[in-house]
Amino acid sequence: MKPRCAILDDYQGVALSSADWSPLDGRVDVRVLREHLTDRDALVAAVEDCEILVVMRERTPLDADLLARLPRLRLIVTSGMRNASIDVAAARARGVVVCGTASASEPPTELTWALILGLARQVHTEHRAMREGGPWQSTVGLDLAGRVLGLVGLGKIGGRVARIGLAFGMDVVAWSPHLTDERAAEHGVRRAGGLHELLGAADVVSLHLVLSDRTRGLIGEPELAAMRPHAYLVNTSRAGLVDGAALLRALREGRIAGAGLDVYGTEPLPADDPLRTLPNVLALPHLGYVTEANYARYFGQAVEDIEAWLAGAPVRELG
Repeated sequence: MKPRCAILDDYQGVALSSADWSPLDGRVDVRVLREHLTDRDALVAAVEDCEILVVMRERTPLDADLLARLPRLRLIVTSGMRNASIDVAAARARGVVVCGTASASEPPTELTWALILGLARQVHTEHRAMREGGPWQSTVGLDLAGRVLGLVGLGKIGGRVARIGLAFGMDVVAWSPHLTDERAAEHGVRRAGGLHELLGAADVVSLHLVLSDRTRGLIGEPELAAMRPHAYLVNTSRAGLVDGAALLRALREGRIAGAGLDVYGTEPLPADDPLRTLPNVLALPHLGYVTEANYARYFGQAVEDIEAWLAGAPVRELG
């Protein structure tokens, strides 16, 4: 019997058209699940007959308990080479191979700047007014040239964001737990002496750190209080970096000017979540990596991963 493969959370219905799946014709039964299944029983019922799962980033967590309910599972393919929502050790203990794909840093960099520019020029407010017959020109934009861009994290994505900030004529300052003066200088930016120093100086703060035990909740009540009242917070990295309740209070009370968000503690974001309606929030549905080229890379290499596994020589294994 041919192994069965389920592609999870294909929200846009483009997984099969984003890559050439024909190498698996006649060898693997492939099906697509477009609806995100939050109910674990429903998820198990939908995929318990599968030997292969293809998952998109961290949309569906695969923890030890869930893996134990999928005894037929033998291969997990995730987009990207890091997925904190998969218990790789538990998978390995059950004989399940976990493989990844390449992922480009350009798409999240570009989306970060879409949010920064959208906030600075109040694009969401003015667009809504244009569509609804509201006032003509109701806001005054924030000039970026000469302003301070504070980057929390200066890795591949943070470094790219920094270069664009410099091109806009911004004063770019960065901080991360292990950032050195030398690395900051390589990117043409200044290293802040500490997180609170960066937050107190920046007009725009953008987060670009990996979520870990050390960084979870890094931006909490004291950190938000350290920000300038006219400053914006942008998060295209991980929702867990920010204390969500503290951010909501700061936004409601106007203690910061606004936030540009692409990541959330619960995804999809519930329809009644206040982040959807707060006037000083520019919210997107986790689009940072959602581009044609990135999807072609993800799903094309997913096919390669499955082919290699079928041949008994897995590639791009995680962990």
